[in-house]
Amino acid sequence: MKTIDKIYINGEFVSPKGTEYFNLISPTTNKQLGKVRLGNTEDTQNAIEAAKNAFKTFSKTTTSERIQYLKNIKIAVEKRKTDFINIMIEEYGGTFQFASVSYEYMLKGFDSAINLLNSYDFIKTMGESEVQMTPIGVVGIIIPWNSSNGFISSKLSTVIVAGCTTVIKPSEMSAQQTQLMMECLHDANLPKGLVNIVNGLGEVVGTEISRNTDIAKVSFTGSTTVGKIIAKEAVDTMKRVTLELGGKSPNIILDDADFSKAIPLAISAAFMNNGQACIAGTRLLIPENKLDETKLIIKEILTSIEVGDPKNHTTAVGPMVSTKQFQRVQDYIQIGINEGAEILAGGLGKPEGLENGNFVKPTVFVNANNQMRIAREEIFGPVLTVITYKTDEEAVEIANDTTYGLQAYVSSASNERAHKIASQINAGRVQINGIGHDPMAPFGGFKQSGIGREFGTIGLEAYLEPKALIQPK
Repeated sequence: MKTIDKIYINGEFVSPKGTEYFNLISPTTNKQLGKVRLGNTEDTQNAIEAAKNAFKTFSKTTTSERIQYLKNIKIAVEKRKTDFINIMIEEYGGTFQFASVSYEYMLKGFDSAINLLNSYDFIKTMGESEVQMTPIGVVGIIIPWNSSNGFISSKLSTVIVAGCTTVIKPSEMSAQQTQLMMECLHDANLPKGLVNIVNGLGEVVGTEISRNTDIAKVSFTGSTTVGKIIAKEAVDTMKRVTLELGGKSPNIILDDADFSKAIPLAISAAFMNNGQACIAGTRLLIPENKLDETKLIIKEILTSIEVGDPKNHTTAVGPMVSTKQFQRVQDYIQIGINEGAEILAGGLGKPEGLENGNFVKPTVFVNANNQMRIAREEIFGPVLTVITYKTDEEAVEIANDTTYGLQAYVSSASNERAHKIASQINAGRVQINGIGHDPMAPFGGFKQSGIGREFGTIGLEAYLEPKALIQPK
């Protein structure tokens, strides 16, 4: 059993002032993996002070210096590939397939940040004035458990590109993954205080980050409920915020699509990351006259989807991260039943032979409508709700009838038709005839899916303040 009793402040592993411990439990077996000692308010303040002092010099570094730091981190991460994949499987329950893809995305993220530094002009001419894009200051980063090191990598990369410094609060449930990342960052020989990481609870460490006057910006990924709390706290000191929040992504399959390809893609979109993904396509919108065909294909696919030990390379759906999350998903399945939706596959309870872990039967509801809670609320598990429509216009209307707007999906035999539909959907990203990630394109949500964007030029400029130098002639 592993005990993690260090946090990372000012380039050093230090013992937290906090004395409380949090138990780390395997989602696959529900046996204890270890425990982590949590930081407190004083630890957070020390980390912020270190970042504040480091900002004085790091904000003046050159493009080439920042590129070298990004390369150093990437090299350190590359040396620990097997560790990154294995620890995500063990601690989080991410499947081998998902953990492997996540690792590759981490590496590509560093490359994208380097490309951004090579192409971005920090000094612009607007009108007759010079506009300097200056680093915003100390950034507080607060991230969830469903892709911990992926979020650290992408957000930290942007911090470095911008010339900022940071204090990171990862989920306490991801402490072993965080420890590995801290070791890589230490090996990268970064300037002291550039990155500081404090394990701790949201109501302690997160609250101090949200309130502290020396934090200029908060970048948060997580639930809409917590995002609203952070935004309210931030406004007292006029912190800038980037909030990437929940989703209830619609997946529209048009009547001309090849359903033998579109439905498997839809299942992948719904059950990615064990269904614990804000971008999961959890509302499947299909033409009314294609329901019977859709049901047959879904039933066939689900008989071959492997649910089980995430270490197995063929496992498609692993466990929920915790018993709490397992129960949340079970409650929503019961809600769907109570609302009158029909279970096509899956349902309540654990799959046979997997009773010890937090495993959910991948569940598909049919005969549902968009006003049901299973169609409106984020479940964060492998639960898909199928909704029928009569016309393209109605499909768009259903897709947009949500408080969320993070990601959407469209499938059609005609790229032109798919593009036309995609352009009408109120979402930050729309996937057309596939599932992909462009690290140079903005990512974020409409409506209650968030504020601001990450990645690329638009994401970078959320970490910069424009300063206009006006010299009258």
